[in-house]
Parts: sequence; C-alpha cells; structure tokens
Amino acid sequence: MEEIALKIKQLVDEINHHNYQYHVLDNPQIGDTQFDELFAQLQRLEQAYPALVQPDSPTSRVGGAPLDGFNTVAHRNPMVSLNNVFDRDDWDDFSDRIHRELEVDAVEFALEPKLDGLALSVVYENGVLARAVTRGDGTAGEEVTHNVKTIRSVPLRLKGGEIPALLEVRGEVLMTKPAFEALNQRQTSAGEKLYANPRNAAAGSLRQLDSKITAQRNLTFYAYSIGEGAPENLTTHSAGMAFLDTLGFKINPLNRVCTGSEQIYAFYQDLAIRRPELSYDIDGMVIKVDRFDWQRRLGMNARAPRWAVAWKYPAEEAVTTLQAIDFQVGRTGAVTPVARLEPVSVGGVTVSNATLHNIDEIHRKDVRVGDRVRVRRAGDVIPEVVGPVLPRQDDLAVFQMIESCPVCQSPLSRIIGQAVFRCGNGFRCPAQQKEALKHFVSRKAFDIDGLGDKLVEQFVDEGLVNNPADIFALEHTQLLGLERMARKSVENLLSAIEAKKRPTLGRFIFALGIREVGEATAQTLADRFGSIEALSQASLESLTDVDDVGEVVAKSILAFFANPNNQALIAELFARGVRPSVQQVAEKEDFLQGMTFVITGTLAGGSRDDVKRQLQNCGAKVSGSVSKKTTALVAGAEAGSKLSKAESLGVPVLDEAALEKLLAGDLSVL
Repeated sequence: MEEIALKIKQLVDEINHHNYQYHVLDNPQIGDTQFDELFAQLQRLEQAYPALVQPDSPTSRVGGAPLDGFNTVAHRNPMVSLNNVFDRDDWDDFSDRIHRELEVDAVEFALEPKLDGLALSVVYENGVLARAVTRGDGTAGEEVTHNVKTIRSVPLRLKGGEIPALLEVRGEVLMTKPAFEALNQRQTSAGEKLYANPRNAAAGSLRQLDSKITAQRNLTFYAYSIGEGAPENLTTHSAGMAFLDTLGFKINPLNRVCTGSEQIYAFYQDLAIRRPELSYDIDGMVIKVDRFDWQRRLGMNARAPRWAVAWKYPAEEAVTTLQAIDFQVGRTGAVTPVARLEPVSVGGVTVSNATLHNIDEIHRKDVRVGDRVRVRRAGDVIPEVVGPVLPRQDDLAVFQMIESCPVCQSPLSRIIGQAVFRCGNGFRCPAQQKEALKHFVSRKAFDIDGLGDKLVEQFVDEGLVNNPADIFALEHTQLLGLERMARKSVENLLSAIEAKKRPTLGRFIFALGIREVGEATAQTLADRFGSIEALSQASLESLTDVDDVGEVVAKSILAFFANPNNQALIAELFARGVRPSVQQVAEKEDFLQGMTFVITGTLAGGSRDDVKRQLQNCGAKVSGSVSKKTTALVAGAEAGSKLSKAESLGVPVLDEAALEKLLAGDLSVL
C-alpha cells in the first residue's frame, strides 16, 4: 500500500506540474497524449484505492457530483469596490490628492488591466485550497469551491517553501475570447441560447450546480491581491504579486509599476491600443498605491479604498441605422432575428449585421426598422444592438414576428415558456438540411471519413443528397467527375460510408439531431433503452426516469419520434442497411417500486449519480427535494438543508451502510 501511495503522489505532483506549465506559464512541456496517459493512470489508481486520493489530486478538476445549492459564506475582510475615473482630469485630481495627503513628491503606483470578469476569494489552509467564495455583496458571497477546483489556473496546492498557514488570495475569474467563441458554437450546435458576452458566460459557468459543466467551460483565474496572510517581509503590492507568482498563481504579465502621471497616462493609452488584441476582455486599468504602509495611511471610505482607483475606458459603441430585420434558420429549426445595419465601425471592426437574439428581445428593447440604433461588440466579439436612439425622428411601426419559415414557408411554432420560434419542417427545409447533414456525418456522430462540410454542401446542391439515408444510396457513377471526386476519392468515400453502417446506438441517436439531446445524453439513452425501437416507444415517465433527462428533454424526444417524417427517415436508413448496434440492458428489479428517495451530501462509496442509477434499477424514483411523500433520504457527509428538512418531517434518513443493505434487498432499514 505504501508503494501505491507513493506512486499516486508522484503522479499527482507530475500532473500538477504540467498543468502549471500549460495553464499558468503557457509553456507546455509534454504533448496532450502523454498528459492524458498520466491522467488515466492516476484515475485508475484512485478508483482502485479511494482512501489514497490526495486533496490536491488533479482528478478533482473534471468536476464532481452536482450540488443541491450554494452556501453563503461571510468574507473575513470585506471585498470592496473601486471608485472610477473616466478621463485625465479625473485621474489628475485623484493623483494630486494622494500626493497631498502623503506629503511626498513621488508615488509609485502598481498598474494592471481591469479584467472584465468576476471577483473571487480563494483561501488556502496549510497550502491546500480549502474554500472559494464569490464577491457577492462584498460582505458575504457564495461558496463555489467545487467549481473553482475545475479551473486549472487555480492551484490546488501551493508551490514553494514559505507558505503561510492561512492565505487568502483575491482575483478575477474570466472566460477568454476563444473559450467564449467555442462555448457559443457549442450552444448554437445544440440549439441552445447564446451567451451575450464572456463575462455573463463566466458568471453562469461559475454558478453551475454541476461542476462537470464548469469544467467544460475553460475558465481562467488571475490573482490580483492578497486578502489575508501576507508575509511580514512584503512591503509593496508588486512584491505581493511576485510572491503569489512563486506560489503558482497566474499573474497578469501586463502588470507594472510606474511613477508620475505621464507614465501612467502612457500606459493607459498603450493598453487601449492593445485591448482589441488581448485574448480576454478588459474595461479599464486599475491603479493602486504600491506601498502597503501608504495604503494604510490613506485608508478606506464607506465603500472603497482611498489608495486605488479604476480608470475606465469609454464603452465601444457606435450609432447607425437599422435597415431591416431578417431571420436565420439553424440546424434545429430555431429562427433567429438578425439586424441588417448601415455599415459602421465599432472598436476597429466594420459591422453590418448584429444579433437581436429573439423576438422578445426586439420588443423589450423596442427597436424598429428605420431606427437610429446603438451598436456594440458584446465582449468585443459578437455585434449586438443595444437599443434605439430616442426620441425617434419618424413614426415607425412596431416590428411583428413572421408566421412562417423564411426559407421553406412552413408555419413556425413556439413552445410555451420558450423565447425561440422554430420551423418544424426538418430535412425538408433547405436551411436546416445542410447543417443537419453536416451534424449527421460529424466526428461525434457517424464520423464518415472524407465526408466533410464542403462535400455535404456540394451533394445537396447537386441534388444527390436530401436526407441522411441518401448518403447510403450514393453510387460510383453519381460521384465520378464531381469537383474533388476522382476515381480513387470516390472509391475511398464509398468504402468509408459502407464501413459506418453499423454505428453504436449512442452515435446513431446523437446523429439524428434530436433537439436538447447532446452526445452524453444520447449515450445515456442508449445505455438505458438498448435499441432505437425501445427508445421510440418510451413514455414520458420512463424518459424522465433517465439520468440527465428532464421534462423538457423528454418532451423533445417524444415530439421527435411522433413526427412521421422522422419515423420515415429511420425506416429509410434501415432500408439502406444502416442498423445501430443493440446494447444489452441490465434487467431492472422492482422491489423498490412505488418508493421515492432523495440523495444529499458527499458519498464515499460512489457518486450520487451512481446511487441514483442503483435505486432506479430497483424500481425507485429519485427526487430532488424532500417532502412528506419521500420514502427516505440518503445522506452522505456534509449533508445540508435537505437533512434538516427530512428530520423535521420525520422522513427516515439512511447512511451509506443502510443504503448498502437496502440495495441488497433488506427493507428493514426503512
């Protein structure tokens, strides 16, 4: 056992080292494949020896079991805001006051970009990450430790030798522009709502109850101050940042120390020039008196320090004319309004189109065709219409939503409670056809080698492919002579198509493009139902009994299989020889039929998802909230409000030992 423990420690240290090199220093020392092999090796050992899992294990970065909610935690010292200045006169007034009150001629100021993210406090006890709390109202915030552990630029264990027993570090959580673009591309592919800007995306990601979702969002953390626990030999803010750098924190490389208003103004202007090229959003520059003793002399007012200020940049907006509102149709039939604008430069980029999100947003902002409108680049990436310039010059008509698809003229529909209108014509709608076909042959679906986006578009334009089944009816004579289709290319493509006629059931379900059903949910459905026939005949109750499938997803699945066009497509695929593999489904015992359980806390014997599946496989229902109808509460370590409620209602509470007996068939524990 000692040898295993040593091996686990070596792997943890090695993986954390490479995480630091890649995510903090941007200096990877090994390739992705080597890293994945080390990570997989550690996972196998931790699964075999759970008692040996270290608190700073990098496996915690992939996310754990979903939380019931966030606890509110008081900050040991308030996280105050900064006062703002907006021009050079404002800055000169601030600087003059600092010099006057300190009675000195020269003051060194620490300068740093004002990151457009969320303030966060991370606390380390004996060098190990113990707690992470959002700024909240400045006095108290939400504990988001589970989610912050997934942020790879946040150290799980501090480096170096001189580590305080208690150290609070404050900084900014943000989403970079590339990560934001990738997230919205995934949202678009899934037919989900787009995030307006990286800050909103980061906020939503940090407050996910399921930390596995946060882990997928690629957040970044930059440290910007020491809240508590700074060594006594640190006398300046800049020295504090250098100290945090040695501990393994990501420090902004643009930080610097300047003396005098001319140097500071020059840096402000230089940062403004660099701003569009940065990989993250900034909205100004933070200026702090560098010496700690001078900070203490200057003190605080009711809401902000008197030794620091944020010099904000003007909002990057422009005014132009809204010439028309058009609509785009996505792969899942979502109809999105798009503003057609008189071209205008916004932040150095010429903008002629901008998102309007949905018809509810158009009415909320009350923008009308012919309006002079304010336009900005949300997060310096996606152009959006902010609103009209009022008062209007003319009596313009309130915009009305179209009633039929702008491409195929099929009637549009909208589910009650949702903002999006959709065209339900599926593959018969040309706008959906190409994107749906690209999805069908994509890497995570049928993964047909050689059949890329351009070929899909070409085959549709030539009238060779109208739906996925047509792909499997393509013939040599049809393809030979087309652009990029020489004899060898045709033979290779047809061989690749033939080789994919027996996909896994999970890939087949995902390829169908059922709204709300992503790759993971498709595999979960495959595991539960075992065949496409069983899934197509599933009831609402049996669907919502599946992990990751709520009522919205279940209704989307039911609607898909109720559509005769989709039934015909599956039948046609079968006729072309396409048959997904049938999976073995474990027989479900029913001795817990009619009982309802709730799970809370951290379970040492497995994740809450695992326990949920075990209970469901015995016929039980698993609910998210405790009520008088709850049969029992399964409570692990650190159980919260659900345990209190169960006790107040007299609901039986099972620990893990009792749960094990129950799953073995011993109903006496109830």
